[in-house]
Amino acid sequence: MIEVDELTKVYRVPKKTPGLWGSLRAVFRRRYDEVRAVDGVSFRIDAGERVGFLGPNGAGKTTTLKMLAGLLVPTSGNVKVAGFVPSERRAAYLSRITLVMGQKQQLLWDLPPTETFELNRAVFGIDRATFRKTLDELVGLLEIGSLLDRPVRNLSLGERMKCELAAALLHRPEVLFLDEPTIGLDVTMQAVVRRFIARWNEQTGATVLLTSHYMADIAALCARVVVVSQGRVSYDGALDELVRRYAPDRRVIVQSTREPTAEELQEAAPFRLREGALEALVPSREVKDVVDRALRTLPVRDLTIEEPRLEDVIARLFEDSVAPVEREAKEPSA
Repeated sequence: MIEVDELTKVYRVPKKTPGLWGSLRAVFRRRYDEVRAVDGVSFRIDAGERVGFLGPNGAGKTTTLKMLAGLLVPTSGNVKVAGFVPSERRAAYLSRITLVMGQKQQLLWDLPPTETFELNRAVFGIDRATFRKTLDELVGLLEIGSLLDRPVRNLSLGERMKCELAAALLHRPEVLFLDEPTIGLDVTMQAVVRRFIARWNEQTGATVLLTSHYMADIAALCARVVVVSQGRVSYDGALDELVRRYAPDRRVIVQSTREPTAEELQEAAPFRLREGALEALVPSREVKDVVDRALRTLPVRDLTIEEPRLEDVIARLFEDSVAPVEREAKEPSA
């Protein structure tokens, strides 16, 4: 459904020295820096997949989504979505995709959401019967029946986002580009949006490419992730494999009925006392043996096994992917 080969986007950014003289010189002889927002990105996404598109701020995620949606023309590389070249912006293509950006809205501010829905019906040429059927389905899934006749300015952020999703899906697109759809929402509303995206994907078979800084969104929705850093793909694969690769250890924590003796601690190695509890950081393949040893040798009141936080895994990946680029930049050219 989505094919991206060596996608690159380079911006020419004006460069000016400070002061009056710098301003005058810029009028007659402007200098530019080249910024590679996206640098040779390649990936494939099959129909019906839900894929997380991750990266630190400035990594090129939103720029990539805009090129996939046809809002930006690539500097180089090839892109095809649903068999179309996005930058050509054909009507047949635009009717098959949607782009939802959490920090931008399409709803008409002073009018109720129904007005935007009617406008989108006319723009996409949806017949009245199909429009009503799809709208009823979206209203039911998103539970927005009570919001339809209220001015958008009177809706909360979460209510507006649900109406934004409804407006974006009225034409039943085959591909959903979702850029931070839960940004600024409270945890309850984030969960509502996640459940809706999952159900819509399951019911319609739509392909979903999702960016988010909330790792709970990625963990709940995406079995596969594509990670970009410095405009390049640094990882493309299963989320579980990413966790195994960058966080292979598990933390075993024991709450004891009493303070263990020195002999018990020695026999229960690698457990160490920390903040009133016994902790051990062990490879996942050794967890079972370590737990068995703890139950045999320690006065256990409670025992927990902590999985690595996805935020920590992604942060470690970002660090590893940035470091080679920084080293490459510092190395003198031959």
